[in-house]
Amino acid sequence: MKTAIGMFLLACALSNAGRAQTKGVVDSTVANVANLPAQRIAPDDLLAISVYNEPELTRTVRVSADGSIRIPMLPNPVHAAGLLPPELEQAAADALEKGQVLVHPEVTVTIVEYSSARTIGVMGAVRHPLVFQAVGKVTLLDALARAEGVSADAGPEVLVTHSGPAALADRINLKNLLDGRDPALNIPLLGGETVRVPEARKIYVLGNVKRPGAFPVRDGSENTVMKLLAMVEGVAPYASKQAYIYRPAGDGQPRVELRIELKKILARKAPDVPLVPDDILYIPDSTGKRIGVTTLEKVAMYGSGAAAAVIYAGAR
Repeated sequence: MKTAIGMFLLACALSNAGRAQTKGVVDSTVANVANLPAQRIAPDDLLAISVYNEPELTRTVRVSADGSIRIPMLPNPVHAAGLLPPELEQAAADALEKGQVLVHPEVTVTIVEYSSARTIGVMGAVRHPLVFQAVGKVTLLDALARAEGVSADAGPEVLVTHSGPAALADRINLKNLLDGRDPALNIPLLGGETVRVPEARKIYVLGNVKRPGAFPVRDGSENTVMKLLAMVEGVAPYASKQAYIYRPAGDGQPRVELRIELKKILARKAPDVPLVPDDILYIPDSTGKRIGVTTLEKVAMYGSGAAAAVIYAGAR
């Protein structure tokens, strides 16, 4: 008698173990789906719905634009958007039971794919522009870290554009964000945002200098002719006594030409001259040959030290 009872209990245990191992997985189409970290379901997400021991109800479904899913044999859709997977499991089970389809159904919901609306794009002056899925908690610093940080050309702010009809954009001071001075600047990202780090505006130095190029203007920094000449390692031999600053006039007007006495500035016999973003500081050679303003403006358009070097080499 004891032996018979023991065999019965063992059979029950094995049956329950098999049931636990296969719970919610009875169809090869959902048996090996990627179970992404759970967050609230949104329209266009792809879900794997598994009903224990009911293969005809087990399938993958995409959440409709109105946030609902269709389950076979139910006359009405089941609302899914805004629910976590366990909450949808309970809602689907309740709907199947209320619709008298099953008694005490066991439903498993797995997120197979998040919709493209949950992507976050990081671009601009970053080391590795990318687009990734907003899974779990994501902050602005997390997004910049995924892009391997900002590049040397990064400007003073970060622009975060949110999805939606208004397409609102937050302007965030990059230095304060990275310094952690104000934790509120590290805003959460929910998906659908575009993070753009604009390049800093530049001052261009070309002509008869040792290292012509384009130099970013940092926030709050003061830039002068002497400072920029130090950055290009000084003038080359046979530089002219005069130099020229070509400054944008705005409203599509031609650049304004400002002549400066370079030799006197270098000899400390004339005050240093301040430079502003988008200025072109041009130093011709002593022969008097000069590059035309149109060619100089191409340097500003290219916005790179390489372009300045090419143009300088061609002028020689």
